[in-house]
Amino acid sequence: MNATTRKYHQLRKEVIKHLYYNKMLTLTELSKLVSKSLPLITSTINDLVSDGYVLEYGLAPSTGGRRALTFLLNKEKQRYIVAVAMDQLVTKVVIYDLLNQAVMESEQLKISLSEGAEGIPVLLDFLKDYISRSGITTDQILGIGIGMPGFMNAEEGINHTFFKVPGDGNLTKHLAKALNLPVFIDNDSSLIALAEMKFGVAKDTKDVMVLNIGWGIGLGMVINGSLFRGHSGYAGEFSHIPLSQSNKLCSCGKRGCLEVDTSLLVLVERAKTQITAGVNSSLEILFLDESKLPGDHFLVAAKAGDPLAVSILSDAAFLIGKGISTLIHITNPKLIVLSGRGAIAGKILMAPIQQAINEFCIPMLSEHTDIKVSELAIDPALLGAATLVVENCNFN
Repeated sequence: MNATTRKYHQLRKEVIKHLYYNKMLTLTELSKLVSKSLPLITSTINDLVSDGYVLEYGLAPSTGGRRALTFLLNKEKQRYIVAVAMDQLVTKVVIYDLLNQAVMESEQLKISLSEGAEGIPVLLDFLKDYISRSGITTDQILGIGIGMPGFMNAEEGINHTFFKVPGDGNLTKHLAKALNLPVFIDNDSSLIALAEMKFGVAKDTKDVMVLNIGWGIGLGMVINGSLFRGHSGYAGEFSHIPLSQSNKLCSCGKRGCLEVDTSLLVLVERAKTQITAGVNSSLEILFLDESKLPGDHFLVAAKAGDPLAVSILSDAAFLIGKGISTLIHITNPKLIVLSGRGAIAGKILMAPIQQAINEFCIPMLSEHTDIKVSELAIDPALLGAATLVVENCNFN
């Protein structure tokens, strides 16, 4: 492939990406976003329309002059994305079309990442079975995007915490070979930040901290409009800020980490202890239902106003707010987004987080930082995994 052809394919990819993120755009809007001339964009769009990737949608709203045509991606192109969201206990999968509409109902597999490499064949069987039952052929799939926790080096394809592959350790290559599809893997909190940046409340905001509230407290960092990963790719280990007043041992092997007082696993155990001690709570009944994880029951109870769940979650949120105060002092972000599994309890989180910020943060800094709860209708972990594919795949 010569340089001219490479530039052409790169331009096609950029146009498709902007349509993916913005739904509908005019030629003028695309020209500004891609920083290419209007005639070149027009030619590229015409090619994409001929190839079936793009459709003419209709006329844009009037701005006083001649109304421009708008364009959007064609979901009938039959190009699909397999999105996989892994956390410590559950793996979810869904297949999206290019409009992020699920073409098959999402499914989940209860699998603990602590199983190590022995869990990889289980994951592969789960994904192979799901893709096979979809009836979608491999040539129609642009790629598989996977978000997972741990010290994930996306460039090398190695997760240094979970699912360590024997030999060179390259999990990405191992899965791609077994599935016969392009595979892209990144840290789950980074991908949630990517989803919020492209589709959520952080869209068009250049300096954002996105908290992934779940079994731990992850952090995706957006600085000057791009994901910030740090020198070695492991920036954002918010869970391990030493803010705990207890001497509990953290999963990282250290003591005093924020995670030991704020993870959903810890909050669930705290609730069970108090119920055993005689405290009344709707959780006593909810925990008997094994169709959902206890952490999800806990969040549902908190959102419904269960006093025990609200009290425990509020204490944890205050500590999270203390950690956020540190982030504000160091990074001075425009926006902090509460996302991930715990975002469903967002309104309950906001008050104690704001209380901690008022107590621990310099007002001159905190007054210039907004805090918002995620508004994404699609699971941000799955949406981020899909976005990872769009960022890296080849649109042939």
